[in-house]
Amino acid sequence: MRNILVTYDATKKEKEFYRNFFQDNVTSFLADTEIDEKEKILLESDIIIAWNPTKELEQFDKSLFRNFHLIQLLSAGYDHLEFDMFPDKCLIAANQGAYAPSMAEHTVAMILSLAKKLRLYHNRMAEGKFEQMKSITRQVKGATLGIIGFGSIGKEVTKLMRGFDVKVMALNTSGKTTEDVDFIGTLDDLDHLLTQSDFVVISIPLTAETEGLIGKRELELMKNDAILINVARGPIIKEKDLYEHLKSHPDFSAGIDAWWIEPFKFGQFKINYPFFELPNLIGSPHNSAIVENIMIEGASKAAENVKRFLNNEEIKGVVKRAL
Repeated sequence: MRNILVTYDATKKEKEFYRNFFQDNVTSFLADTEIDEKEKILLESDIIIAWNPTKELEQFDKSLFRNFHLIQLLSAGYDHLEFDMFPDKCLIAANQGAYAPSMAEHTVAMILSLAKKLRLYHNRMAEGKFEQMKSITRQVKGATLGIIGFGSIGKEVTKLMRGFDVKVMALNTSGKTTEDVDFIGTLDDLDHLLTQSDFVVISIPLTAETEGLIGKRELELMKNDAILINVARGPIIKEKDLYEHLKSHPDFSAGIDAWWIEPFKFGQFKINYPFFELPNLIGSPHNSAIVENIMIEGASKAAENVKRFLNNEEIKGVVKRAL
């Protein structure tokens, strides 16, 4: 029997799910634990399910975490963690692929919205301008789609975009895939992908290698009318460079779902440049994954990974302990 502790403020439905799923183990909820019992329950717990354990456990002495063997994240990303808080023996697993289908839908929606310039022509009509023959849009059929980070999200985007008969260029860590793509490479092939792609999707984790991956040089390599979509993490793109490129290249456009300073990690949303004054940008509040019932689906995916751990099976999404 294992002691499983949920450290985020789970909903009633999520609590009921966890109790039923882990019925042969002790499942506790930190938010429901009396203040004088919290340290005791942390010390007794060896499996943690969390959204952001760095913040959820910041008030406690890290000596209370010495019995942690697994931290299973609800989030697919892990750049928000302070790894030094947790013992070296503790595995940390991201919720790999849990939100890929809904994020892929959001990504394709952004591509189509920007290709068809829906925001631009909507605003012109609001001004009383009905410019049918002048309102030229982009044909998606036959275009080249470049995906930086060909994991679960990239593969789901590919499935959806195949209906437009696009060519697919993809980058991953190995340079290999069993998926039907027109090109597969690694980050060493980034320049080639950028120069050839009409649409570029960023769905790669934020690491030391990928922070600032797309800056002025990379943006200049892209086609003048390229569309760049980021559903990964803001700092993969250099903020200033993107703003200046969008401003000086009016035919270039971007869809940004992941921002540089967000409430989840920093407690606030902040941009350093007036992106929303630009007509060639569409933004969303990092909600590409958020569809009806997604939280319980995410909890289910995380719980399944914990079950693999309990059964001494290989778990998914184990992350490196340093960025």
